[in-house]
Amino acid sequence: MWENDVDIKEIKEIRTRTLVYFGVGAIEKIDDISLELKKEGINKLIVMSGANAYKATGAWDYVEAALKKHSIEYINYSKVTPNPTNEAIDEAAKIAHNFGAQAVIAIGGGSPLDAGKSVAILLEYPDKCANDIYEFKFAPSKAAPIIAINLTHGTGSETNRFAVATIVEKDYKPAIAYDCIYPKYAIDDPKLMTKLSDKQTKYVSIDAINHVVEAATSKVASPYTICLAKEVISTVAKYLPEAIKDPNDLKARYYLAYAAMMGGVCFDNGLLHFTHALEHPLSAVKHELSHGLGLAVLLPSVIEAIWEAKKDTLSYILKPIAPEISTSTTAKEAGELVYEWLKSVGVPNRLKDEGFSENDIDKLCNLAFTTPSLAGLLDIAPVEGNREVVKKIYSKSL
Repeated sequence: MWENDVDIKEIKEIRTRTLVYFGVGAIEKIDDISLELKKEGINKLIVMSGANAYKATGAWDYVEAALKKHSIEYINYSKVTPNPTNEAIDEAAKIAHNFGAQAVIAIGGGSPLDAGKSVAILLEYPDKCANDIYEFKFAPSKAAPIIAINLTHGTGSETNRFAVATIVEKDYKPAIAYDCIYPKYAIDDPKLMTKLSDKQTKYVSIDAINHVVEAATSKVASPYTICLAKEVISTVAKYLPEAIKDPNDLKARYYLAYAAMMGGVCFDNGLLHFTHALEHPLSAVKHELSHGLGLAVLLPSVIEAIWEAKKDTLSYILKPIAPEISTSTTAKEAGELVYEWLKSVGVPNRLKDEGFSENDIDKLCNLAFTTPSLAGLLDIAPVEGNREVVKKIYSKSL
């Protein structure tokens, strides 16, 4: 096992578009990052976080000490919720402007990171608001520097140019992708991830699986995304059961964080299609629904829908979680094999378990086609993303 040759306590520099400090103890690099920010003339910044995790994980102790050491003033917006909203982004941006923030540190999972990226745009465009960004009323070309301190092993947001927010009044959950919101620095420290709950450990890892399944099968997929997908799925298949068994297993968390980070790079290149386009309406309507859980519910039906078009790729990348899969497998069997894996890691949920019914299908379909940005994802699916296909995926997921 080549993994045994890696010292998980040796901090690696992984260069994507973002400089990622990766490994057990990487949070200590916030001191070096703060020094660099100070050298660049950054004296004030806003810290974006949820209410608890940034402190409970111990991350804040290091961040606060580093900022004080280098005389960088900060204000903390700690009200980011799962599926961050336009209202919260606008509130945080106003606070940041009034404070004179010149940069953003985002601490948390995908939600604080995405909200932080959004605020970073608004710092450069004080006359704009979150709705302007997420309804594509303008295309930003600049943003304040972003430092992403990642506390989960799922979204890959620390290494890519994507962000997501919910426009509450319209039940929209669009996604944006701009080069200006690649984080300048990121920290992936597995020891900050050991306090993830059992459910979140599963859900965020399933998010990473979905990222690469879509990126390997979209119309813009490449050999690069297919190879990354196989690596990510193999790694999650191997280490998710270990993390479930022992939440404090740093080796398991290390490799799940690696898988998620590479998953972020993968879909930065291959983009996303059905699973994310159809999940966004789910968690836009039910804000309490975990994004990763919504993806898990949809994945088997999406596999079934795209199987005939992409069975060579899917049978290759899914082998680690579905050993019996092959090109002679039927579409229905392929979906069932993936569902069996989801059940094996304790996620057997269906849409009806999350409060959805047949009566919701038409609204969900409408949102999939009217939410800004989601039509673009449907357009690059490997089969035609028409209403009939979308409705069938939702219906089969009930």
